[in-house]
Amino acid sequence: MNLTVEASAAWFCLRTAPKHEHLAAAQLALEPDVEVYLPRIRFQRATRRGPVWFTEALFPNYLFARFDLAASLRKVRHARGVNGVVHFGDRWPVIPDAAIADLRAAVGTEQVRVIQTELQPGETVEISGGAFHGLPAVVTRVLPSRERVAVLLDFLGRQTSMEISPAALRREVDARRSFL
Repeated sequence: MNLTVEASAAWFCLRTAPKHEHLAAAQLALEPDVEVYLPRIRFQRATRRGPVWFTEALFPNYLFARFDLAASLRKVRHARGVNGVVHFGDRWPVIPDAAIADLRAAVGTEQVRVIQTELQPGETVEISGGAFHGLPAVVTRVLPSRERVAVLLDFLGRQTSMEISPAALRREVDARRSFL
């Protein structure tokens, strides 16, 4: 965070190239008269290789920057990774300081919010990986002390109960949607 941003500066929303939010933020952070805020989420998703951690922008293709519009607009618009500043004709909407403060309070000071995925009994999941890959199951119990989950699945025409690592289960709901 740059502390040399002038008093006449305001927060604006910037559109970035797809999957380049972090590059645009890093480029703008080098400018002494621009303050950048890029809220991100970190979540775990089951893949065929097992659970993998992903970090993505909370608002894909967007970030926030505080700068003096008259003095720095051209520099900001032409920074690497930035596609432009959000505007409507000749109107440049300002994001209130309180909205950025609320967002920082919700996401945290590190600008990355880790999404923990707690499974609940009765939740429908899909097994990812192993011999039962792709089979649907229902969570019956969560065993936190053993880091296991008891699930009920239909296998060979009958219902079978088994214990499995929560990392080997995939939810129906995307982690980003559950945060918002």
